[in-house]
Amino acid sequence: MICLVGFMGAGKSTALAELGAKGLRTADADRLIEDEAGRSIPEIFEESGEADFREIEERVVLAALKDRGIDVLALGGGTVSSPVLREALSAPEHTVVWLEIDEKAAWRRVRHSDRPLARDQDAFRALFLERRPLYGSIADAILPAVAIRIWDRALESVRMLDLLPAGTRLLWAASANGDYPVYVGRDLLDGPLFSGDGPVMPGRGRSYGFTDDSVGPLYAGAVRGLEATISVPPGETAKTVSQAEDSLRKMARLGVTRSDRLIAIGGGVVGDLGGFCAATYQRGLPYVQVPTTLVAQVDSAYGGKTGVDLPEGKNYVGAFHLPSAVITDVDTLSSLPDGEIRAGLAEVVKTALLAGGELWEQVRALEPGEITSRADLVFACARYKCGVVAADEQDHGLRAVLNLGHTVGHAIEAVTGYGRYRHGEAVALGLLAALRLSDAEDLREEVREWSSRHGLPVHLEPALDADEVLRAVQFDKKRTARGVGFVLLRRPGEPRSDCLIEGARVRAAVEELNS
Repeated sequence: MICLVGFMGAGKSTALAELGAKGLRTADADRLIEDEAGRSIPEIFEESGEADFREIEERVVLAALKDRGIDVLALGGGTVSSPVLREALSAPEHTVVWLEIDEKAAWRRVRHSDRPLARDQDAFRALFLERRPLYGSIADAILPAVAIRIWDRALESVRMLDLLPAGTRLLWAASANGDYPVYVGRDLLDGPLFSGDGPVMPGRGRSYGFTDDSVGPLYAGAVRGLEATISVPPGETAKTVSQAEDSLRKMARLGVTRSDRLIAIGGGVVGDLGGFCAATYQRGLPYVQVPTTLVAQVDSAYGGKTGVDLPEGKNYVGAFHLPSAVITDVDTLSSLPDGEIRAGLAEVVKTALLAGGELWEQVRALEPGEITSRADLVFACARYKCGVVAADEQDHGLRAVLNLGHTVGHAIEAVTGYGRYRHGEAVALGLLAALRLSDAEDLREEVREWSSRHGLPVHLEPALDADEVLRAVQFDKKRTARGVGFVLLRRPGEPRSDCLIEGARVRAAVEELNS
């Protein structure tokens, strides 16, 4: 049974209508409660109070969850407040889909309704904040509440969860130019998600793998149904125009067509380079991201940024090309060298700093080595990234906050020829510089200690010429006529983008990394 949960105004009734039109047997828990009580829900609240309503709700919903004549059940916004119902919803025969809506949109939708709990905006907000983590704790799938006719595209992807290992979660990533499913779980590679005639693989043709010489022997053979595989050298030094040309020519010789699909299996370099080849080959073919490194699983696999580096700067040539799906199997993290895990943690802490709140609290308490068992944190980071992309896919404003720590980090990579530091290690150093420029001394010290505890660099060793780093900063791809805009952050969850900083202050921040 598909169980729809979400706050007031999330559109559960609309979803029921869409799913009912597809032939599914639907039921609305609120209507079932009114039939049981012989009164409307506002009347129950008015005459008997919320406590009596919750007792009726619990009894009615428990019965409905056992009704084999129901395919889809829409639950009231407060159903998740009951521990008994949360436990019942966790049964394997139920797929809980959270229709996620933000507070302001929800209030606009219900403020003039007769809902008993939508009469005071402050109380409404408090209730929203109280229930939000409860929805997240029980959701097997998260779909945006306001997407138009989303079930036309998402239903079969939601149904796929029944065929996948327990604990697999689905995030529906949506932005202006398209949407796609993101699966996060274990033991996903050799499974039904890669079936060419299934609902997840794009295109009507064949699957071609795109990987590197390190990852390919480990995982390319595990992915179902690959016609052939294009492999590139491992590491950032492969992310070049010449390597892209070589890969594109291999695709041409293999006879890849626009009806086929590319499956990018690897870390951020493979995802960026493979995505770029998919974006440009015959003016574009679909591709699927299968991230195998922590950096890719929490950040780079999502959002459709593809590209290659130039000697003058990182990611200077590229295109926006959304993946058709992202399949994140966290079991692949177990094969990573410790250095790759540590490098990925830089993107984890960056995301947590941007998100603030619960994610920051969880990450700041993370113990060394724990991340490989925390699929929940991988999912949470992916969810934050996809939320930012949804609001600004083409990187015109909000998405720039994801550059926190990257301006100086990319400059360090460029100055050192992309060979001394892994991307995540350079970002870890860049984060310290960004927090210094933010005048966030206490937070910088906490992040410095966190990075040191997790084995990330906190100093440049050996030291770099600060003026060289400063010159490399000026080649940042986000530079405008005004100059290079930095992302600053004084408190977790409160980033500010496009902040112009005097060169002397940037130089001082780099020199501090040297000391």
